[in-house]
Amino acid sequence: KQNPIGVFEQALDNVMPTIEVRSRRVGGATYQVPVEVRTTRRQALGIRWIISAARDRNEKTMTERLSAELLDASNNRGNAVKKREDTHRMAEANRAFSHYRW
Repeated sequence: KQNPIGVFEQALDNVMPTIEVRSRRVGGATYQVPVEVRTTRRQALGIRWIISAARDRNEKTMTERLSAELLDASNNRGNAVKKREDTHRMAEANRAFSHYRW
């Protein structure tokens, strides 16, 4: 038995991205430029990713889906955490273009 608010906060901490990529046109090419994510956007993205991952789950009701996704996220599992890792991986891969930041 865990504290539900603690589980929620832990899940959100595990899902919130610290860095993301933004498209930037330079000359004729479009580069994916890694940029830091502001605190409010971090929270918004984290919550959005948890909800969309919960919607894609197979449990019967949305209540069950959301609670299962929150528990998974608090244990560093699930699709929302995978989304954050993919975002960070994308930023790392495009690190060479970080000098195009604005």
